[in-house]
This record gives sequence, structure tokens and C-alpha cells, in this order.
Amino acid sequence: MEKKIHYDSFLDRSKRIMWQDDCYVDLQSSSSSQASQLDTEDSGWIQQHQEQLCRFITSSFLEQILSHLKRMNVLSSCEESRIHRAGQLHDQVTMLTAVISGKDSPACNVLRDFVQKSHSQEAQLIISYDFLVQEHKAVLLRRCDELRDKVNLWSQSLLLVEGLSDLQQKEHDLMQVQVTWGAQRSPVRELNLTALLEPLSRASMPPRVSLTVGVAGVGKSTWVRHLVKLWSQGAVCPEISFMFPLSFCELNSLEKLSAERLLKLAFPHLSDPSLVLSSHCRTLLILDGLDHFRGTLNFSEATPCNDPKKEVSVEELITNIIRGNLLPHMAVWVTSRPGAASLIPGGLIDRVSEIPGFSQKDIKTFLNHFFSENDYNNMIWAHLEDHKTLMALCYIPAISWIMADTLKFIIQSDCHSHLPRTCTELFAHFCLMKAEAGEPRGREPVKTELLHGTNRKLLWSLGRLAFYALLRHKDTFNEQDLRAYGIDQALLQCSLGTGVLMREESLISTVYRFTHLSIHEFFAAIFYYVSSKRAIFDLFSESTVSWPKIGFQNHFKNAFQYSQQAVSGHFDVFVRFLSGLLNPQVFKPLSALVTLWKDDGSQKAWAAGFLHSLLSSGGLVVSLRSVNLVYCLHELQHLELLRSVEEDLRLGSLSRKMSRAQCVVLSYLLQVSPECSQQTNLTNCLNYNTVQCLLPQLLYCSHLRLENNQFKDDVMELLGSLLSAKDCHIRKMSLADNSISKKGAKSLSRALMVNRTLTSLNLRSNHIGSKGVKLLAEALKMNQSLVSVNLQNNGIDEEGAQAAAEVLKCNRKLVSLNLRKNMIGADGVKKIAEALKTNRTLKKLVLCSNHLGDKGTVALAGALTTNHTLLCLQLQSNSISNKGMTALTEALRLNHGLVTLNLRENSIGVEGAKDMAQALYKNSTLQELDLTANLLHDEGVQAIAGAIKSNQSLISLHLQWNFVKSPATKALAQALLCNTTMQLLDLQENAIGNEGIVSLAEALKSNTSLQTLCLQGVSAGTSGAIALAESLTTNQTLITLDLRGNTVGVEGAKALANALKINRSLKSLNLQENSLGMDGAIFIATALKGNHQLSYINLQGNGVGESGAKVISDAIRSSAPGCIVDI
Repeated sequence: MEKKIHYDSFLDRSKRIMWQDDCYVDLQSSSSSQASQLDTEDSGWIQQHQEQLCRFITSSFLEQILSHLKRMNVLSSCEESRIHRAGQLHDQVTMLTAVISGKDSPACNVLRDFVQKSHSQEAQLIISYDFLVQEHKAVLLRRCDELRDKVNLWSQSLLLVEGLSDLQQKEHDLMQVQVTWGAQRSPVRELNLTALLEPLSRASMPPRVSLTVGVAGVGKSTWVRHLVKLWSQGAVCPEISFMFPLSFCELNSLEKLSAERLLKLAFPHLSDPSLVLSSHCRTLLILDGLDHFRGTLNFSEATPCNDPKKEVSVEELITNIIRGNLLPHMAVWVTSRPGAASLIPGGLIDRVSEIPGFSQKDIKTFLNHFFSENDYNNMIWAHLEDHKTLMALCYIPAISWIMADTLKFIIQSDCHSHLPRTCTELFAHFCLMKAEAGEPRGREPVKTELLHGTNRKLLWSLGRLAFYALLRHKDTFNEQDLRAYGIDQALLQCSLGTGVLMREESLISTVYRFTHLSIHEFFAAIFYYVSSKRAIFDLFSESTVSWPKIGFQNHFKNAFQYSQQAVSGHFDVFVRFLSGLLNPQVFKPLSALVTLWKDDGSQKAWAAGFLHSLLSSGGLVVSLRSVNLVYCLHELQHLELLRSVEEDLRLGSLSRKMSRAQCVVLSYLLQVSPECSQQTNLTNCLNYNTVQCLLPQLLYCSHLRLENNQFKDDVMELLGSLLSAKDCHIRKMSLADNSISKKGAKSLSRALMVNRTLTSLNLRSNHIGSKGVKLLAEALKMNQSLVSVNLQNNGIDEEGAQAAAEVLKCNRKLVSLNLRKNMIGADGVKKIAEALKTNRTLKKLVLCSNHLGDKGTVALAGALTTNHTLLCLQLQSNSISNKGMTALTEALRLNHGLVTLNLRENSIGVEGAKDMAQALYKNSTLQELDLTANLLHDEGVQAIAGAIKSNQSLISLHLQWNFVKSPATKALAQALLCNTTMQLLDLQENAIGNEGIVSLAEALKSNTSLQTLCLQGVSAGTSGAIALAESLTTNQTLITLDLRGNTVGVEGAKALANALKINRSLKSLNLQENSLGMDGAIFIATALKGNHQLSYINLQGNGVGESGAKVISDAIRSSAPGCIVDI
């Protein structure tokens, strides 16, 4: 068409039509105007196709163009040289268009005519690319609009993962979700959907083959449609010329074809598939749902094929495309459930990502969105929190939708007195809801009995189809499959059919599948349950000849035998539903749809006994097949053993010698118990045998506490294998208070060499010694995940300190190191100090009780002059005197990083305190200073008080047990009048007296920063209490006041009580052992009837007696129910 317009216009300009003279001039004028317009159009053609010219012209095609232009005398040799010297191909093409555009119209015509007459792929793409792309995008948009997804994408990011775990490859989707609650093995990188095909860094290449996995119902197809829609709208991936979304369900209906024919079948609007499949276009082939593919992908024996026109089997076509033999320039994105994804060799995949399911926050947001018009969301959220097995399943968006839809139906049916507690109950109500959703489409209204009769017939047929499809690992069906089981289109139109079976129609095929895999398995269980009453042969055998099996119990046992033997957990959820159908609560919703026999309880009791027998038998190690038996007990609602073990777990009273059945139940609780969701506390309840039994299930705990279990080195071998496992999810592990020696440390060291998930390791109070530390140090030099290590009380000496120092020199991840209560000594800490001079990652160093002395302190002070990244340094109980203090304070004048300094229980005197005061005048980063139990006296504290007047960084000051009296207290009070940052002041166990208290109280009247004041045992009497009470009537910032161990008395209590009626800031008040008596306690209790903010009050040890305590406690609770009372 473009060529025809051009030639017609060219002929028009050459014509001369002789009109009358007065008209001829007008015609000439008109022709001149048209010629000018055509010149503009000719040069405009280059501008219009500039992007395509730069994109599709190859080096060889460029040479053809240049040769032609020279022959036509449009291009000179000099201009040709300029074009060749322009640089890269893109620059040469840009130069060519610039040169031609600068010439007159005939030159542009020559270039245009040459391109239009050329039959090369480059020329065809230059001319028709825009039209092809726009038409293709329009077609894809129409297809996307025809499919409306129920669940929107809550996240726009995929999770970039390093391959598939064993759990993902070998276990059922629901088991994967329930075991891990959707958590990842380690912190993973998020990958925005728009960056799916982009390189991860400037140095890397874009991926050719990308694999995205996700459990059934997580939204893989939704993500595919979302990307295709965004691309079709021009919002993402502008570098992609064409996207070709195909599903493996469509490919199942094909046998032998070529790549070009496949494209023609799926996208008939593309008249020439070879054009878009050429290497000149960057295309993306999307293969959605590998788990639905019925063919076999044999990458080792498939016949190589590199011809897109050659017809081969579908299996070989897909294999050659993924391998890169066929269309190597094409990017490929494959989606799959995790189990099927392993069909593709890892070496062929450039990038693996995972679709995240719902977090608990997402589930709550979804419920709020779903129930935006009423308040059902709070009721349902509370129900899910009480039933963690249901909550875990809501990680899958499709099940969240089923859950919300079904629970809404139940509530609106006025049956919310018994919301489903099990999956079987949930799906039974789901089927009832779908059956009652409406009458058959396109028919006259029919009676309810006939409606349920149709649904009953369909449920039986669908159940039969589902069961035998489950045996064959088949989850998609064509119309021939449906007819084979007596399901016709008319039957599918009933409400149940449209509710549980999805029809997916494309140009290639029409397929059917259940709305979710779990519904498929539920229907299969119903069929098996009903059939087992009258079947006389093995239902699992598709052959007509098998050993006779008569009676439900035999068939029930047979189902579990198959389930236990299935390594992949293929029948796990099927047997859960089979067990759940014996639960009486399931009878009512299903009674109208399927023939169930009423059980007097005997079958349920028998099934529970059978499951218990399976729990007690089995191998030494608890497998997920065994754990699934407990899920079956839960579906059966036989919960005695579960509740018993859960109660022991909650109370911390589990026996070290648990039976195998108890170990299996404990493994189940590790997955579903609220006590284990954040922290798995197995303190003082395990031994070697139980650890060995539980080992596979401990893999998936996030925070594992194994303290005080008397573990020896043999257990460390087991735990080492745990931390070395590919599937390890453990991020925090505490092995405190065990009996681990250097041999056990060696096992841990080997594990830490490969572990990439553990961030915190607590080995407090073991016997690893310096040799054990050396072994751990070798691992820490390489480990890139541990950020916190606790080696407190492990007999570590100078040799171990040397090993720790070597770690600090090279490790760039460790943030916290605790070496409290060891024997490092001055020489050992010198090595650590030397390492700190270069270390820039450690934030917290604990060296309390290590015999450092002044020499060791001087070494650390030297490190602090150059290290400004250490935030917390704890040096409690290290015999530090004024000499060491002088060195530290000199360092503090230069240091601008340290935030917390703990110098408790040393021998720092007045001079040391004065040095600290001088440092505080200059230091602007130190926030917490602890000088408890030193020898500061009034003179030293007065010096510090002087510094506090001007220091604006210190927020916490501990001066307990420092022989402080009223003069120093007055100085501190004066400082509080000026200071606006101090939040905590601790003066406990100093002889301050009423005089000092009065001065502090006066300061509190104007101070606006202090939040905590600790005055335990400071000889405060009635007058001091009255002064404090007076200050509380005006102070609005103090939150905690501790007056334990004083003599406030009745009058002091009365004054404080009156103040509480006015004060609006105080939340915690401790008046323990203050001689209040019954009257004083009553004053306080009466005051709480006022408008106070107290959340905690302690009145213990005040001589009120048991009866008085009860009266006062009851009075406080009735007038202030939110206040915790200790009395």
C-alpha cells in the first residue's frame, strides 16, 4: 500500500493537463505545493522509521544499502567513508540517515524504494514492525481482558532463590507451606516483575532461561497474565519485541509440529512467524505450568534440532528450545510447581525465582478487603488465629479466597456457632456453598431436590475422575476424559460443576481442571470413602484383577499403606481428607450431596487407634509421612495426644525420654503450635535419641532454643548435619548450658563453613575452651551469615583471644561478640584491641569478667582512638582503676562512635571520675554510661554532674553503690535543671537522705527529659516522699519511679496518692518495703480510682497481711483493671 501511494504521487507530479489559461496557473501552483509536501513526506519516512532502521539493519544489509546508494549517485565515496568511521553499527546507521535526510527528496526516495523492494527479513521488519507489534499487543490485551483473576497481586516482586530445596522437590505443596509457613531458607533478594529479564548487575548478562516456581494456587498464571498485560500496554520490558504466552495444557493436545507452526496455531494473526522468530527480534516465550505437562522432557536423549521449520514431537520441541539448540536468541520463562520444576536440569536455568505467598499481614489485608462492607473480617481472623492449620494454608492466595468465601457463606447461613476447624469441614461447606450457588444456567427453575440430585450425580462422577487422575498424576482433563467418566456439558452446567471445575479455552485446545489441587484431592477422597463400603477389590489398582479387599477398614488401611510408601507425599492430603470424612461435623454439609453413613463413633475410634499404631511404629527418624499422620488425627478431631504434648511443651515439662508417638506429635507442633511460631523452646527436654528422632523436623524452625539439655559432643554431630543441610531454615540457635567441648565445636565449625542461614549462635556456659574457639574461628573467617556469637563462660584464654582477633581482622559480617566470664587477660585483649583498629563491622563487644586490668584497658583505649564503628563496649568486673580510666577517657575525647560504655564493678575512684567528666565535656556520642559499684564518692560525682550541665548526648547514667551523699545529689539536681537529654538516673543504694531527695524533687518540677528515676535504698523518709509527691503534680515526663527499700510511711503514701490523682505521666511506681502499713496502702489504692496512667504498682513488703493484700488488690483491680499489682 505504501509503495502504491508513492508511485501514484510520482506519476501525478509528471502530468500536465491543459485547462483554460486562467486555470493553468492555479494548477501549476497546486502542483508546486504538492511537490513540496511530498518532499517533506519523503524525508518524514526516514524519521518515522528511524528506530526500526537502527534496530534491524545488519552490517551486511548496511553494505547493500551503501552500494545501492553509490550506484544511484546519491552517496559519494567521501560520505561513505564518514559513515564507516562513525563507529558502532548503530552509529553508522544514524550517520547514514542523517546524511540522506540532509539531501533533497530523490535521495530519500532511493533509500525508501530500496528498503521497500528488498525481500530480506531486515527490510520486512523495518517496514512492518510497528504494525505487527501493535496488532500482537492488541490480541494479547483482548485475551487478558477475557480472563479476570479473582486474587490481585499483593506483591510486585518475585523472590530470587538459589535453586530448589529438597522439601520443594519431594513434598506435597500443602506440606511445604505448613512446614515452613512460607518462610525462606535465608534472606533472599527481591526481584521486581519488571526486571524479570534484566541482568542483576552491570557485569552480568540477561537470563536466557528463567524458572519461576510456586505452589498450586499461589498465582503463577496470574503473574504471567499480569506481565503480558503490562507489556501489551507498553508499561514494562520495552526491549522485548514480542511475547508469546503458551500453557503446557495447550501443548498436551499437540503431537508433532515445528516452532513456526506452533506459533501459527497459537497466534494466527502473525502471517509470517519466521519474521518474528528471527534473531533480529528479541522475543520472550512464556511456558506456563510445567507441572501440567503430560509429556516427558528427556534432556539427555532428545534429538537435537535447530530448524524452526522442522516438525518434531512436542517433547523434543520444548527440550530443544530450553536447551538452546532451537531459537537460541529467544528468552524463555517457565513457570511450574516446585516438584515438576526439577525436570529441567539446573545447568540449563540461568535464574530461579519464587512467587511469595501471603504473609499473615497480607492475609489480614485480604480479609479486610474481602469483607469491606461488614465486620466479618475480625471474627474470621480470630478464628484463623485459633486454628493455625487453617492459617498456614491461607499462605496460598487461592485457598485464602476459598476460606473467605466459604466462611462468609457459613456466617450468613446463621451457622457461625460452629465455624470449620479442619480442612475437611471447610471443603465440605465449600461444596455445599457451590451446590446452592444457583440453578442450572440456561434452564427453567427446578426443584431443590432435583437440583441436589444433579449435583449428587456430578459429585460422584467428578470424585471418580479425581481419584483415578490422582493415581495417574494427572490434573488437567479434556472433553474426552470427562465423557469417559459420564460427565457431559449439560451436567457441568449445574451450580456445583461451575463452582469446582474451571474451563480454560484457547485456539489450540479446551481443558478442564479443578479450581485448586486441594479440591481435586477432596473429591477423590469422597469417592474413595463412599466406594470403600461396597468395593471388593483394591481401588488403587486400575486392573480388574487384584487381591480382594472387603470392608471400609481394609480399604482405609490400604490407602494409608499407599500414602506411607509414596516418597513424594503425593497422597498426603488425600488421606487427611479421608480421615476427616469420619468427623461427625462433616456429615451435615455433605448429607445433601453424597451418601454418608452415620457413624456411632466406632469407626472414628477405630481409625484413631489405627493412626496411633502407625505413629508408634516406623523408623528411628520422624519423617514427614509420619507427621502427616498427626494431621490426619487433627482432621479426625481426635486430639487427646496432641493436647497432652502441647500442654507439656507450653509448660516446659516435656520428658527427655519421649515415646516415638510423642516425638511425632512434637514434630507436628513445631509446625502449627503458636508457641513454636516465633521461637521453638526445647530447653531441658531432649537427649541424643530424641534429637536424632526430631532432626528432619528441626530443619524448619527459625529460632531454636536447646538450652540445658546436657548435650555432649555426639549431639553436636547431629546438629552439625542439621546446619549443613540444604533445606536448613534455622536463623537463631541457642545451645547454652550444655556440655559441649572442643570436639563438638569441631562439628559446629564444619557446619558453619557451608551454612548460610544462621545469624545468631549462643554457646554460653559450655566447655569449648580456646581450642574449640580456634576451630570455630576457622569457620567464622569464611562464614557470611553469622552476625552474633556468644562464647560466654567457656574457659577461653589468651590463645582463644588470638583466634577471635584473627576473625575480627577478616570477617565483615560479625556484629556482636560476647566473651564474658572467660580468662582472656591483658595479653589476650591486646590482640583483640589490635584487630579492632582495622575492623569496621563489630558493633558490640562484651569483655566483662576477663581479668583485663589497666593494661588491657589501655590497649582497648588505643583501639577506640581509631575505631569509630564499635557502639557498645562492656568492661564490667575487670579490676580497672584510675589508670585504666584515664586511658579510656582520653580515647573518648577522640572517639565519635561509642554509644554504650559499661564500667560496673571496677575500682575507679575520684580521679577517674574527674577524667570522665573532662571527657564528657568533649564527647558528643556517648549515650549510656554505667559506673555502678565503683569508688566515685561525692567529689567524683560532683565533677560528672558539672559535665552533665553542658553535655547533650548522655541519656542514661548509672551511679548505684558509689558512696554518694546529699552534696553530690544536689549537684546532680542542679545539672538536671540545665540538662535536656538525660532520661534515666540511677542512684540506688547511696546514702542520699531526705535532703538529697528534696533537691532532686525540686529539679523535677522544671526538668522535661527524665523518664526513669531509681532511688531504691537511698534513706528516703516521709519528707522526701512528700517533696517527690509535690514535684509529681507538675512534672509530666517521669514514667518510672523506684522507691523500694525506703521509709516513706503513711504520710508519704498519702502525699503520693494525692499526686497520682493529678499526675498524667507516671506508669510504674515501686513502693515495696516502705512501711506503708494498711492505711498507706489504702491511700494508694483509693488514688487509683482517679484519672491516672499507672500500669504497674508494687506494694509488697508493707505489712498489710494476706487479707489486707487481697482487699487492696481487688480494690485496685476494680478501679484500675489495666494496672498490674504486686502486693
